[in-house]
Amino acid sequence: METIWTILVASLAAVNCSLIGMYLVLRKAAMMGDAIAHAVLPGIVIAFLLAGSKTSLVVLIGAGSVGILATLLMEFLHRQVRLQSDASIGINFTWLFALGIILISFFSKNIDLDPDCILYGEIAYVPLDTWVGPGGINLGPRAVYILVVMLLANLGFILLSYKELSVTTFDPSFATSIGMNTALWHYLLMGATSFTTVAAFEVVGAILVVALLVGPPATAYLLTQRLPKMLMIASLVGILTAVGGYYLAIWVNGSMAGAMATTAGCFFSATLLVQQWKQKKPKALSNPIV
Repeated sequence: METIWTILVASLAAVNCSLIGMYLVLRKAAMMGDAIAHAVLPGIVIAFLLAGSKTSLVVLIGAGSVGILATLLMEFLHRQVRLQSDASIGINFTWLFALGIILISFFSKNIDLDPDCILYGEIAYVPLDTWVGPGGINLGPRAVYILVVMLLANLGFILLSYKELSVTTFDPSFATSIGMNTALWHYLLMGATSFTTVAAFEVVGAILVVALLVGPPATAYLLTQRLPKMLMIASLVGILTAVGGYYLAIWVNGSMAGAMATTAGCFFSATLLVQQWKQKKPKALSNPIV
């Protein structure tokens, strides 16, 4: 049963990250996910200090707010200060992540967070953190409910805003010409990225969050040019990454987060090699010479 819970949580995290990450990859903003995944750490620490619980709604809101703040800072440096986009991302996520580490170290006696846990996650311990209902009924790991709610929110956001997200992603100039507020949709997407990252952060860690935000979507991008198919393929690859990474970690007796990130890289590499082979393969003549 522990295996099922662990794979389920990892799969839910993978699908959440893959859905949002697909839009980041298409917008050429994949590193924004990396930046937000690191930048939310001080928000998690501060919210935990205020609420006294890692699983409360306050932590999600606090960390998500810091993620949105980080996005605003990046946009300010890029647009107002005229700093290059990659430089503004690098500056913000490094100092915010470092601030979070300092806060953890400073309040280490009062806070139940470990820097190693932040990087690598605690997927193997997911079955131990259960939600006990009335009468002492074990309802399963808390992470399952958090990630299911996050998945429903992400699906609702994508379905209700599909047209707006598609137009502002593929042709922002056209979106502006027809009156769409491209900046608003950018910040809404960054907000969804922030909350998705926070929901998966404690369980899978920063390294795997980044791998899931980029790996499965990048693989799907190589396989199709239709957005609906991209979203479905990215989700499927995310699930396969979770399952394959789990059994790889068991086989090598290593880190589950590291194994899953490695599996995501293997899927992308294999897909890239196959696509390159198909492009170089000679095409058969329509009217062969006999």
